[in-house]
Amino acid sequence: MATEAAGIDRPLLVDDFLQERRYQLQLAASAADEHTLVCLPTGLGKTTVSLLVTAERLHEAGGKALFLAPTKPLVQQHADFYREALSIPDDEIVVFTGDVKPDDRAALWADARIVIATPQVVENDLVGNRISLRDVTHLTFDECHRATGDYAYVYIAERYHADAADPLVTGMSASPGGDTEEIETVCENLGLSNVEVMTEDDADVDEYTHDTDVQWEQVTLPDEVLEIRDALNEVITDRLEKLKSLGVTNTTNPDLSQKDLNAMRGKLKKMMDNDQSDGYKGMSTHAEVMKLRRATELVETQSVESVRRYFERQREAARSSGASKASQRMVADPKVREAMRKTESFDGLHPKFSKARILLAETLGINEGERAILFTESRDTAEALVEFLSASFDVRKFVGQGDKEGSDGMSQKQQQETLDEFKAGAFEVLVSTSVAEEGLDVPEVDLVCFYEPVPTAIRSIQRKGRTGRQAEGKVVVLMAEDTRDEAFFWISRRREKKMASQLAELKEATDDIEETVGDDGQAGLDAFAGGSDGADDAGADAGVAGDEGTATEGDTADGDATEGDAADGDTGDAGLTDFAAEARAGGDEAGDAEESGADDDSTDDGSADDGVVATAGVDEGVEVVVDQRELDSSIAKDLSTRDGLVTRLETLAVGDYVLSDRVAVERKSAADFVDSMLDADRSMFEQVGELSRAYARPVMVVEGTNLYGQRDIDPNAIRGALASLAVDFDVSVLRTEGEGDTTELLATIAKREQETRDREVSVHGEKTTKTRAEQQEYVVSSIADIGPVTARTLLEHFGTVEAVMTAPEDDLLEVGGVGPVTAERIREVVGSEYE
Repeated sequence: MATEAAGIDRPLLVDDFLQERRYQLQLAASAADEHTLVCLPTGLGKTTVSLLVTAERLHEAGGKALFLAPTKPLVQQHADFYREALSIPDDEIVVFTGDVKPDDRAALWADARIVIATPQVVENDLVGNRISLRDVTHLTFDECHRATGDYAYVYIAERYHADAADPLVTGMSASPGGDTEEIETVCENLGLSNVEVMTEDDADVDEYTHDTDVQWEQVTLPDEVLEIRDALNEVITDRLEKLKSLGVTNTTNPDLSQKDLNAMRGKLKKMMDNDQSDGYKGMSTHAEVMKLRRATELVETQSVESVRRYFERQREAARSSGASKASQRMVADPKVREAMRKTESFDGLHPKFSKARILLAETLGINEGERAILFTESRDTAEALVEFLSASFDVRKFVGQGDKEGSDGMSQKQQQETLDEFKAGAFEVLVSTSVAEEGLDVPEVDLVCFYEPVPTAIRSIQRKGRTGRQAEGKVVVLMAEDTRDEAFFWISRRREKKMASQLAELKEATDDIEETVGDDGQAGLDAFAGGSDGADDAGADAGVAGDEGTATEGDTADGDATEGDAADGDTGDAGLTDFAAEARAGGDEAGDAEESGADDDSTDDGSADDGVVATAGVDEGVEVVVDQRELDSSIAKDLSTRDGLVTRLETLAVGDYVLSDRVAVERKSAADFVDSMLDADRSMFEQVGELSRAYARPVMVVEGTNLYGQRDIDPNAIRGALASLAVDFDVSVLRTEGEGDTTELLATIAKREQETRDREVSVHGEKTTKTRAEQQEYVVSSIADIGPVTARTLLEHFGTVEAVMTAPEDDLLEVGGVGPVTAERIREVVGSEYE
C-alpha cells in the first residue's frame, strides 16, 4: 500500500489539496524546463504533473495556460480538477467546446488565465483569427499520442511555436505509440525535445500500482450464427474473384487481412488515376467487400442483433437517393438476403452475452465486488447488453454524443451525471463504447471486461488502466472461437508486450531519443517560426479492421491545372508574372470506398460556428474570409499559417471563400461538382446564381482529376455544365490539381486583388427567396435532369409548368434543344405511375 504523503504547498495551489508524490514532482520539474513528453501509466496522475507545471509558469512567467483534451467529458473533468486544485477564481478557468458560441469564446479568451478545450474548437478559432497564442506560456496536449496526420494537435503545435512569445509544451500519454518511430513522430509534431518516462517498475511508482490479472474466455458460436457468417463469406469470395480478375489480388479467402485490402485499394487507385474504367468498377466492388466484412465481423464478434441493425441501415441506404452501387448490389444479392432473413428469425442468445452475465455475477455477487465496466466496440451491442443485463444488475450505458441511426447519443451533461452516479455507487455496471477509454476519470472497478479484443496496444492499455489502481484488479477478454477475435487478441498481446518493452527501452535510451527529436525538433521549430508554405499532411495512421472503423478517403483527386487568368475580367495590365507562384504538390488522393467500420464514440468535438465573430486583432495582411464549413479541408489551415495572410471564419451565405469586395469563390471537388449537377434539393446552378448576383467576379474552382469519369455521367453533360457556368452565369471556372493547388490559387487571387488592385474585402450576398419564375424553372428543370436552360426554353414555349407537364411527346419535340431521348424521359417521368 502507498504511504500517506504530505500535501504540496506551492504558489497558486490550494494548500494540502494535492498529496506529494515524488515521481510527479520529478516529472513536473523536468517539464517546467523544456518541451517535454511525459509518459506515465494510466491512473497515476499525469494531469497533476501538468497542473504543477501550469501553476509554476503562471506564477513565474504570467500569461495564460491552454490545456487540450480530445473529448468534451475529459475537458469538463480537467476543468473541475483545476478549479479545485488552484487558488485561481473559477471564472478565470474557462472551458472551450463546441457548446460555447464562437463570439463568446473570443470574449472569454481575453480574460481567462487558463483555457481547457477540445482541439477542434481551438483549431477553428485560430483559423478564424478569433484568438492569439502569443501570451500562452504553457500548452498541454493530453493523450498526445493522437498528434499524427492531420489531427488538430499538429496544426495547433505549429501555430503555438510560431506565435507564442515564451512557449512551453507538455505532452502527456500513458501509451505514446506502438514503436520508437511513432513516439519520435509525436515529439516532432508537437515540438518536444525532452522525454520523461516512468514505468510501474520504478520504485517511486511501484507503491501506487497493483497487479492486474488478465485472462481470456473463449466462447463457441452456435450453428445458426455460423450459417449467417458463412453465407456472407460466400458473397465476399465471389466479389474477391472479380477483383482477382482485375489483377489487384491473388486471393479469394474472405479472411484476408486489412493490409491486403489496403494494398488492393492502392492498386485500384492507380488504375483510376490512369483513367482505366475497370478501376472505378473495382473500387465499387472493394467498397462492397468492406461492407460485407463489417457484417461478418459483427455476427462473429458482437451479436446477431447488432448485424440485424446493420442490415437495416444498409437497406435504408440502398433505397435512398444517390445510393451507392455497392450498397444496392449488396442488399440485392440472394445470399445476403438469406443472411438477413436468418438474422431476423434468430431468437437465441449470443454466447458472449451469457459469459458476460456469468462474469458479472461472480465479480459482484460471489466475490462481493462493487463496480464493473464492460467495453464494446459497437453502440448497437452496448444498448443490447444494457437491455439484457438489466434483468440481473443495475446497468447504465456510456456512449458518445453523436446521434447515430436508431440510437441517441448522450449529451455532455448526461455523460457527467452518469460518471458521477457510477462513482457514488448509484449503479454497479457501466457498459461503455470507446468514449470512456482515454484518460477519463472512471472510478476504480473490480472488473474490466472486453466484449471483444482490441487490436491496438494503445486502446488495450487504456482500458486496462481502469482497474488495478488501488487494489488487485481483474481484466477479462471475451473471444469467439475460430474468428477474427482470436487474431485481434494475439495482435493486441504482441503489441502490448512490444510497447512495454519499448517504454522500458525508451526510458533507458531517452538521451538518444532526445538527441534525435531535439535535432529534428529544432529544424521543425525553425520551420514553424518561418511559417508554413506546404500543404497539411492529409494522411492518418491506418489501423486494422475493427479498430474504430475504416476511415473513408476524400473525394478529391489530382487534376489538370489550368491557368487562372480568367479570374479577373480586366485585360491589358496583368502579365503572366502577376500570377507566378512556386509549384506545390496537391497531395490529395481519390477514393470511392465507403465507410464500413465500427461505431466511433470518441466524441471528437467540432464547432458549427454561426454568424460574424470577433477576431484576435490582427490588422495587417491580405485577408481571406473562409466559410466555416470549409474547415474539413486543409486549405483554411494552410492559408492561416502563411506570412502576410490573415484568415477570418464566417458562415457565408454564398460562396466558400471571399477574396475581395468583388471576388468570391465556390469550391467543389470533381466528385462534388458532378453530384451537385444532379442534386434536386440545391443544384450547383442555384448556388452559382446566388454567387453571381452577390459578387461582380464569381469564381468556381473545380478541384481534382477524373472530372469526366465520375458516376458514369456522359462527359458532354459535364462539358455542358461547364459551358453553362461560363456563358449563362458569367462565372470563371478554374481547375486545380488538389487542395494544395487550390490554396496557392486562392492566395494568388487574394494578393492580386488586395495588394495589386488595392481592393478591400467585403462580405455580402444572401441566399435569396426564389422568384415565381425561378420556382417554375426549378420545377421543370428537375424533370429527368434536363437542366435550367432547357427548362426556360420549355416554359417560354408552353407558357406554364402545367402545359409542359401535359404536353405530348410530339409537341415537346418542337421545342429547340429537346430531342427524342429528352422528350421520352419527360413523358416517362410525368406520365408513369408512382411506385
